[in-house]
Amino acid sequence: MWVGIFCEITEFALLFAVFFVARAHHPEAFRAGPDQLSLLAGTGYTLMLLTSGWCVARALHAMRRADRTACLRWMLAGFVFGLGYPAIKIVELQRNFALGLDGDAGVFIVSYYYLTFTHLVHVFWGLLGMLWVIARTGFGAYTAEEHSGLEAFACYWHVTDMIWLMIFPLFYLLG
Repeated sequence: MWVGIFCEITEFALLFAVFFVARAHHPEAFRAGPDQLSLLAGTGYTLMLLTSGWCVARALHAMRRADRTACLRWMLAGFVFGLGYPAIKIVELQRNFALGLDGDAGVFIVSYYYLTFTHLVHVFWGLLGMLWVIARTGFGAYTAEEHSGLEAFACYWHVTDMIWLMIFPLFYLLG
């Protein structure tokens, strides 16, 4: 688990380095960039991911109390909120393309798509992992004493949240 999380953090550290190099070379594009994006969508992503992460944390606490039913409910809630991220992404992409914000829209938008699509891939992996953990929880694979798979997933999901909390201000708030 920690190797995977380290690889994820390394990948995003490199992407953030590219972001800052591009920003240093094109300050005007990055200063004006956030005005092109939907702050409502960015805020929606943040709320969905943080709420999903909170639900996963509640699920872990429920399993530690040996309450498998509550754990399963919290995991399902976490999955539903996690699905909010790709749902908002679809709506935002439709808006962006309608406004002409495609791959030819400049260095800021290209940086935005590159970093957020990479994050979206990690969210998809997380959602697939969440389905796996939900199924294992439903079949009674975890107990109050042994729930390392659930705990490993919770760590991955929270790292994905934290990475988003770095992406959000860079693209939606800071000019």
